[in-house]
Amino acid sequence: MFETLPQPGLDGIIALMQAFAADPRMGKIDLGVGVYRDEAGRTPVMQAVKQAESHIVATQESKTYLSLAGDPAYLDAMEGLLLGGAVPQARVAAVGTPGGTTAVRQIAELIRRARADATIWISAQTWPNHAPLIAAAGVKSRPYRYQDASSGMLDRDGMFADLAQATADDVVLLHGCCHNPTGIDLSVQDWSDMGAVLDRTGAVPFIDMAYQGFGEGLNADAGGLRHLAARLPEVLVAASCSKNFGLYRERVGLAMAIVPEPQKPRLAGALASLNRQNFAFPPDHGGRVVSTILNDPALKHIWQSELDSMRARVAENRRALADALRSETGTNRFDVIARQQGMFSLLPVTAEQVESLRADHGIYMLSDGRTNMAGLNGQTVPVVAHAIAQVIA
Repeated sequence: MFETLPQPGLDGIIALMQAFAADPRMGKIDLGVGVYRDEAGRTPVMQAVKQAESHIVATQESKTYLSLAGDPAYLDAMEGLLLGGAVPQARVAAVGTPGGTTAVRQIAELIRRARADATIWISAQTWPNHAPLIAAAGVKSRPYRYQDASSGMLDRDGMFADLAQATADDVVLLHGCCHNPTGIDLSVQDWSDMGAVLDRTGAVPFIDMAYQGFGEGLNADAGGLRHLAARLPEVLVAASCSKNFGLYRERVGLAMAIVPEPQKPRLAGALASLNRQNFAFPPDHGGRVVSTILNDPALKHIWQSELDSMRARVAENRRALADALRSETGTNRFDVIARQQGMFSLLPVTAEQVESLRADHGIYMLSDGRTNMAGLNGQTVPVVAHAIAQVIA
């Protein structure tokens, strides 16, 4: 039966994880896998999460099924976190999903069901799994310009020129904050202009919100989403709690459609149907941790303080690496790292230089130069800067 089944290619991030694990060298440095790490290199369980889990274990009396959409308390809490009251609840249909990855896939399938000939526009530099997920759902995709190679910042003119070609049959995928892999976020003015372009073309925005709280703060990071939701009739959202709650293993995600009020029942039913056909009931434990934290003022305060510290640490790593690279190279070509946001930057290195960093220095990053700033610490910043200076010399 399976003799002709094609062997799938190994995902680049998974391959990097395997290569790093197999490397016997002491002092090897992992800057590829997209998880938050503290100064000691650990991905800790947040204290707010520990306390919420203790409360859940002590009080939960059943593990029976919930609805196909998931726990209403989780959905309501996430709606508040993401939208902050920017639109009436009567416009919002949402379901829980196993992680943000599944949310992206569910939204792509929703788009195919609604408009089989739709095209999803994705930024030319984006999360490596965006295009495969969209293709697997049977939807076409097309790139739009995003990072300017010379400046390392946003190619604003190119982006808007490309998206002006979108039509009312199209969807535009946008990173809500902390763009992965470039670290380049849209400004308040960019989001306003994006709303005008989408309003004019009729294309529907699809916001992937995977890092809320890692850019400028919880509310600021959701500002673009909230602006588009209030301005436009239709907005699609995929959200993840892996990073900002540290719930990587629990797979806590959300798929959301913001539509005119009369369409909400149709979208709620369609999203629930997609859940039923793909995995039935979404997992509950991680979502219950999130709702427990967000609905308890004391736990929410602890969580926000922890998240603020994580964000500040990543920002400090950015500044430290930019300073060290300026010192090592005698140029300011890497200064842009300090102006970007979130966990990732796309370093101006070639695939061959990335391979040299791995082979000669035990430093691991993706072949396109995507670097996890949370993987650095005070000891490794000078090591990484020196190695980069050597391979680009």
